[in-house]
Amino acid sequence: MLETPKGSNERVSGIVSMLTKVKVKYPVFNDKSNSAIIWSPVMTFPENLFWNRPFTITVFTEMLPDPLHLKPYAGSTVKELIFEVLRHMNLYPRKDIYVLKLCGSEEFLQNGHTLGSHESIQYFQKFNNDTQLQLLKQTAVQQHLARAPEDDQTEINLNLLLGCEYVHSLSRSRRLLTVLESYSKEMENLLKQKHKVDNVVEEVKSICSLLCSAEIKEITVAVEKLCLVPLKKERDCFYFSCFVFFKDLLEKAMEELSAAISQLIFVYCSSFNTDFQSVIISPSPPIKDAQENSSNFSFIVYAVHKIPEKWMKRFNFFSVSCSLTYAGKQLCRTKITGNISVRKYFFMLICWNERIEFPFQIKTIPCETMLTLKLCGSPINSKNITMLGWTALPLYSKRTLIYGTRLLSLALQTELPLVVSPGVSENCHPEGVILEIKFPEVIQIKFKRPDPNLNRTYTQVVDEQSLKEITNISQKQSLLLLSEKQKTSLWNNRLYCNSSNCFLPLVLGSAPVWSKGTLSDIYLVLKNWSFSNPLDALGLLTSSFPDQEVRKTAVQQLKNLSNDYLVDYLPQLVQAVKFEWNLDSPLVKYLLECSMQNSRVAHQFYWLLETALEEDYFHSWYWKLLAALKFCVGKSQKAEWDKQRTLINIIAETAEKVREAENSKRQEVIQEGKVRLEKFFQRVHTCRLPLNQAYVVKGIDADGLAFFPSNAVPLKVSFLNADPLGQNINIIFKTGDDMRQDILVLQIARIMNRIWLQEGLDMQMITYRCISTGKRQGLVEMVPNATTLAKIHRQFGLTGPLNERTIEAWFSHHNPTQENYEMAVNNFVYSCAGWCVVTFILGVCDRHNDNIMLKSSGHMFHIDFGKFLGHAQMCGTIQRDRAPFIFTSEMEYFITEGKTKQQHFRDFVEHCCQAYNIIRKHSQLFMNLVELMLPAGMPELEKVEDMEYVYQKLRPQDSDLEATSFFTRKIRESLECLPVKLNNLIHTLANMQVIDSAKENSQFYPLQAEKEEAEKLIEKATIVGFNRESNSKCLYSVTVVQTKGKGAKLIKKSYEEFCDLHKELKKCFPSLPLPEFTKVYVSFRDIDKKRMNDIKSYLENLFSGSYEVAKSKIVKRFFLDEPHTSIPEESGRSVLKLCFPQVIPSVQLLVTHKDNKLSILIKHFENIHLMDGSAPNAYVEIYLLPGSKESTLKRTKFISKNRSPAFNEIIEYDGVEDLQGHVMRLIVKSKAIRDIFLGATDIPLSTIKLNEEKWYPLGNCII
Repeated sequence: MLETPKGSNERVSGIVSMLTKVKVKYPVFNDKSNSAIIWSPVMTFPENLFWNRPFTITVFTEMLPDPLHLKPYAGSTVKELIFEVLRHMNLYPRKDIYVLKLCGSEEFLQNGHTLGSHESIQYFQKFNNDTQLQLLKQTAVQQHLARAPEDDQTEINLNLLLGCEYVHSLSRSRRLLTVLESYSKEMENLLKQKHKVDNVVEEVKSICSLLCSAEIKEITVAVEKLCLVPLKKERDCFYFSCFVFFKDLLEKAMEELSAAISQLIFVYCSSFNTDFQSVIISPSPPIKDAQENSSNFSFIVYAVHKIPEKWMKRFNFFSVSCSLTYAGKQLCRTKITGNISVRKYFFMLICWNERIEFPFQIKTIPCETMLTLKLCGSPINSKNITMLGWTALPLYSKRTLIYGTRLLSLALQTELPLVVSPGVSENCHPEGVILEIKFPEVIQIKFKRPDPNLNRTYTQVVDEQSLKEITNISQKQSLLLLSEKQKTSLWNNRLYCNSSNCFLPLVLGSAPVWSKGTLSDIYLVLKNWSFSNPLDALGLLTSSFPDQEVRKTAVQQLKNLSNDYLVDYLPQLVQAVKFEWNLDSPLVKYLLECSMQNSRVAHQFYWLLETALEEDYFHSWYWKLLAALKFCVGKSQKAEWDKQRTLINIIAETAEKVREAENSKRQEVIQEGKVRLEKFFQRVHTCRLPLNQAYVVKGIDADGLAFFPSNAVPLKVSFLNADPLGQNINIIFKTGDDMRQDILVLQIARIMNRIWLQEGLDMQMITYRCISTGKRQGLVEMVPNATTLAKIHRQFGLTGPLNERTIEAWFSHHNPTQENYEMAVNNFVYSCAGWCVVTFILGVCDRHNDNIMLKSSGHMFHIDFGKFLGHAQMCGTIQRDRAPFIFTSEMEYFITEGKTKQQHFRDFVEHCCQAYNIIRKHSQLFMNLVELMLPAGMPELEKVEDMEYVYQKLRPQDSDLEATSFFTRKIRESLECLPVKLNNLIHTLANMQVIDSAKENSQFYPLQAEKEEAEKLIEKATIVGFNRESNSKCLYSVTVVQTKGKGAKLIKKSYEEFCDLHKELKKCFPSLPLPEFTKVYVSFRDIDKKRMNDIKSYLENLFSGSYEVAKSKIVKRFFLDEPHTSIPEESGRSVLKLCFPQVIPSVQLLVTHKDNKLSILIKHFENIHLMDGSAPNAYVEIYLLPGSKESTLKRTKFISKNRSPAFNEIIEYDGVEDLQGHVMRLIVKSKAIRDIFLGATDIPLSTIKLNEEKWYPLGNCII
């Protein structure tokens, strides 16, 4: 045998060769490729977004006793900030290179980029927090993770790469060498006639036993021939010539047997991972082009070895089914061998020795075709066929058609993966049942890829209908959603497709076949395609495209991405590796090279691979890739990962014990876990966190390990920051949940946010880090100073989820100044709108109040994404998630500042629709991201239907106007969805802890410090009117007259506020008689007017009753300490004018005209109300003049009780060829028993600026 340290077969030796080249390309002494500095990621955004915004920066340096406080603009570069710091220290100019590090992290700002382009700086400034930085000399920065010279000097070999458990090593096969030596001696003795043939046969059997008990056909035949040779001694021969003849036969049989053993060793080493090979290797057969081979593809199913004993007891007969697939699609009908029972040879085996021939010429077989073989058994006393195991292998390896004998380990599974690829058939170790098949080896058939067919041109001129059809088909976004008819049409028009009207994956995927004859046309499209964005190439890495040239082109495009962008797409690229044809492919090489250049990429890549090892079908494939990554990054980085793995194992074991322990024993388990963690840090001193490699910790806080009292019992761990200028780092460790779904949702939310920022729209999004560290476990970053909506609800008691004022009251308490409160409202409007779009598109479910979090700064965000893509949480047979997304009346109440600023709601609708339309422009990107994750095996992303769900939410076929109208309807649906509040109430009741409700409410509604006694007392308070906005509460206008004052004050209060006043008065004056409110109304019709009369009577009785009550501080505070309008003493009519100012009502429209279709988007109204000042139930009538009113009349739906309603509803007229001479008449009415006219306008269409939003005044208005 011959030692082959780089591998005994092409698959492994190819990886070793590729890694050697990568190491040479990126040597240790190259600072750019061996910089262990963790640079802060930067993104390019429009200048107007952050450019002129001042940032609050504090810089620490050892050269100054006190930190520097600076306010540079976001558009300033980091280098300019460093110069400014040096200038303050009188150290400028200096030759030394300085860098700025984030305090509490080992993340460094990039000197050549602006401050505002750094994501970490943006995060701090989002909350108006001071960004703390530390100035260091670059030469003083310790690069602990850098590769050392000895890393480059280490020569790679198979054992180093894969580890002994994955390699059948020569050093571990001394027994095989011993048996071979024993076999040689027995052969010599047999030739000398000293021993019998049986001794040789036993040695042969021992050799086969050591080589996975494989008795290949050549050995069986050779042994049979040897046994047939008559052995006689010389003295027993009648003639000497007979002895010579028998000796010649014996020598030939022995030579044939030795050749068969050598063949077995060669086949074994070629089939499995070994670092040795047979010295005697058969010469390679002659080479022939596949295009010249017209014979059908065929091979021989010879036998199955190592049959389990239980199979022989359960099954009578066995068969093998054979199929050819390309990109998961079967190329022809399955072929099945005959039914054979088990027979005894050296060992028990099933021997068919049957030829399988497919009606498929070799020249028409695509290069990336897979052969799948399934072993089936016929049970005793049953006609049902049982699948026992399967295996698969690519027909071409290194573009050479497989030839010779192959030994294949069967996966003893009853199901195959969705798409069979080389990754699932990684035949690395001779485990379990072994299938032996034989391919023709007369010639080597090579597949030569054709050049693009440059002579192919279209003589016909494409018509408008074909172009329209191309556009319509392209709106499907994914190849998996196209029908066969659509594919045929697209392929026939392929030369008219380009990046402006179609997507390359759709065009290439529509090719009828991928045989050599069609490839020239496919490569022509590929060569001529102009990519508008590197990310467009992601679609070429799905399972639909195994062609290596196509995938190579995709990788070439991805190389245009910066490493900062690449990190966000690593989950999909790790999944794409499954469909690579070998592990020395361009994609694998690209990922390894990026990992060597950027430690952030390497870190993320490592943990994704660690999680991918849990996938049964691809375990061996990912193990090799993980081993290659560890080899590339060097010993220091590998040692750091080993520490992280140990840390995670300790936390995981503690979490599992806590979850299984009884409540009374859990604290005891926590203490044991703390002791283990303390010992760990005493041993390693510091460790980087898997969540972020820039976080370096040195231990856990005194109370740094605890558990949350929920069903999953997650752990909270508070780590001590190794940086003395940093704060503790808090994380949550979760077990029992598939964290990959959370990672996917957060990844897509992060990408959406980046797209919005690049479009100049800052949605104030908060996303947090989340990482999977193994099967159903992972780490989650805790966002500081954030609380759940459930906690806020619980502080309001049982009715908290039903109270519209909860959120508004909580924010009012935490933002006492008007400036902070308005900023919180603004942040909430944007962040809530952003998360509405994210959760709607991804169909995020299980949205109760414990999964929604708020910060006092106004930022809202979602957590816990265990249910998504419309897989709603069920309560028995009842679906708990009914709303399109979470936007409740309490959120609207806060946005509109207690219904007083309805324009904020209109802004919210505008932000939602704008954000939604921006994402829709990138629909294909998100469809690709979801499709690439289909093979990951996530519980709620497994089928094409799950991907189609996202397509239905993105609605790429809609225009922006249609999408705006659609999403506005979804906002109304969410706002009116009562089950959301009931769901929150049920969840609050289920998780309600024993709390003092009154005490907790006082935290948010602290009684204001009693003011000094007012000089002027209240003489009377008179109600003068009311108005209601949309679905909001009605506000009643009250004039307050003081005894010594001139004029009056106008305030607005809700009915509920008057009820609260009454309760407070009863509590303070329990013995005094007080007026009462009506408890029950017989009818709710005109309830606002009934309540107005009720309040009027209450106020009259209040101020004509007890002097002590009427002049109390409670009453004065209620009527005088609220925002008000000062008015002169005039008539009630004047007061009504002040309550409802006579501003001109108006409507906002957007008109488009295309393909003889007139589209009118009715967006918003302002200042429409009824004569008494109340809000109308508004709807719109549109007429197109000239024309009869009946034929051109179109109406919108009505929006109830709103003076500034947001409609976003489309009215369309077909067949409008020319706008000249047409007039659009718009009439707005209020729905009632007899509809009430509110206003109208006539707009000549020829004067309208199309595709522009514009406000139009309403005339002829009664009010």
